[in-house]
Amino acid sequence: MSADNKPKILPLDEGWERAVAVAAHPDDLEYGMASAIARWTDQGKEITYLLVTRGEAGIDGMHPNDAGPLREGEEVAGAAKVGVTTVDFLDYRDGVIEYGMDLRRDITRAFRKYRPQIVISGNHRLLFPNGRLNMADHRWTGLAVLDAARDAGNRWIFPELLEEGFEPWDGITSVLTGGSTSPTHGVDVGDTLERGIASLKEHKAYIDGLSQEFDPEQFLTWGAAAAGERLGVDYAVMFEVIGI
Repeated sequence: MSADNKPKILPLDEGWERAVAVAAHPDDLEYGMASAIARWTDQGKEITYLLVTRGEAGIDGMHPNDAGPLREGEEVAGAAKVGVTTVDFLDYRDGVIEYGMDLRRDITRAFRKYRPQIVISGNHRLLFPNGRLNMADHRWTGLAVLDAARDAGNRWIFPELLEEGFEPWDGITSVLTGGSTSPTHGVDVGDTLERGIASLKEHKAYIDGLSQEFDPEQFLTWGAAAAGERLGVDYAVMFEVIGI
């Protein structure tokens, strides 16, 4: 057990080449996971971002018509900091994502298109690790990601995708869930934490619009140090690995 009485976690198996990272909003991936993504792109792995919304409802003092394009640009810039060049948006409405067949099908389509071996996603559970309520957009997106990871390999689910030219893909082995209340594995980000911080800093308009002071460097460094203690390194990012 570590000093804070939390159990140790295992090193994550990195024997894969392609991943799709799915998030409800611009900036979701940057709250920690981007530091791991920087490590993986440095290894030559191919990572694609899939955003369910453009985050247009995320800045209280800015109309969604203005916030959406701005936050899209921030996400593309943040992705570039960690070596990701492909960022797709599904254009669901921010703040009111609902679990349903449309969402499952659209994520399944992306998995069949990009053919990942690993999927990276956020917390789909009711609570964050700090005990606070996780918002509905995160929960429904995370749940749809899990189901779509299995749907991608079944040709008889969403047969309309076959008509669009998207053949089944059953190569997804697991979903790596960041921000989980039950992490099982970790990734050493000692060499890439600074790039993860730089990625989050690209979301300047969003951070400036928060109702409280927020320091990306302090937040991510503290979280990575706590995770590193559980992995036995200086800085880490933790994931719950869910097999498919």
